[in-house]
Amino acid sequence: MLKRIVELSLRFRGVVIALACVLVGYGIFVATHAKLDVFPEFVQPQVTVQAEAPGLAPEQVEQLVTRPIESALNGVGNLESIRSESIQGLSVITAVFKEGTDIYVARQMLAEQLASAAGELPVGVKSPKMSPLTSSTMDLLKFGLVSEKLSPMELRTFVDWTVRPRLLSVPGVARISVFGGEVRQLQIQVRPERLIAFDLSVQDV
Repeated sequence: MLKRIVELSLRFRGVVIALACVLVGYGIFVATHAKLDVFPEFVQPQVTVQAEAPGLAPEQVEQLVTRPIESALNGVGNLESIRSESIQGLSVITAVFKEGTDIYVARQMLAEQLASAAGELPVGVKSPKMSPLTSSTMDLLKFGLVSEKLSPMELRTFVDWTVRPRLLSVPGVARISVFGGEVRQLQIQVRPERLIAFDLSVQDV
C-alpha cells in the first residue's frame, strides 16, 4: 500500500506539489487571521439562571419554577440547548448558545424573557437571576452541606456567617454564592395602642 502511494506521488508529482502549496498557503492564512487571546474560550457561550424557591420540594420546583422558566427561554434566538436541575428550594437552568453568539446580546435577551417569566412564578419564589460572566479558565467549585442535627435555617446561618467569610478569605476567591436552606428573618410586631401612647408611627419603629 505504501509503495503504491509513493509510486503515485512520483508519477503525479506536479499535483502533489500543488496540493502542498495550497495547504501551506491555507495554513499561513489561518495563522495570520486567527484571534489571539491570553486565555481563549474553549466552550460555547452559555448563561446560568438560578431561582430560589424556599420550602419547595424538588418535584414542586420542577413543575412550578423550572418548567415556566424553560418555556420562556425557548424563544431566545441562537439558543442551542437548555439544561436544568431542580433541587430542594433551588432551580438551576443553563442556556447554551450557538458558537459565535455575542454573550452580552444573549444575556440581554435572556433578561427580557426572565422578566416576563417572573410574573408566572408562585408567591415566595425569588425572581430568577443570571450568574455573572465567567471564563473557561476559572475554576468553579460547587458543594452542598447537610446536617442531621442542624435545621435548614441553622445550617444556612452557619454557612452565611462562618463558611462563606472563611472561603472569601482564601487568596484567589472572588465570589461565593449561597443557595438553599431557610434564611433567618427578624420580624417586629407592634401594638397599635403602644404606638399611640408614645406618639410613634410604624416608620419611626
